[in-house]
Amino acid sequence: MMLKAEYKVEGGKLIKVQLAKREGKIDAIKITGDFFMHPEDLIDELEKALLGCPLNENAIAETIRRFVRDRGVILLGATPEDFAKCIIKAGGGNG
Repeated sequence: MMLKAEYKVEGGKLIKVQLAKREGKIDAIKITGDFFMHPEDLIDELEKALLGCPLNENAIAETIRRFVRDRGVILLGATPEDFAKCIIKAGGGNG
């Protein structure tokens, strides 16, 4: 079953997350929205990087921060913390 959430970032951008969880971890995830990520095709890689990550806001934000740093990703209109908030919201927890 896919869980869904939307999160409106301060300043107007929207993040949408669909995820499946198993044993408190991300089992499948799809991230969409009107934020800007460059290179764009790395969103698929980011989704893969999040698989198996515990549904914990700090762990998710850290995974995304590391991915952005290691891959030289440019994020505009949303921060790793914004993504983490939306993912936690989709997962039905509060972090």
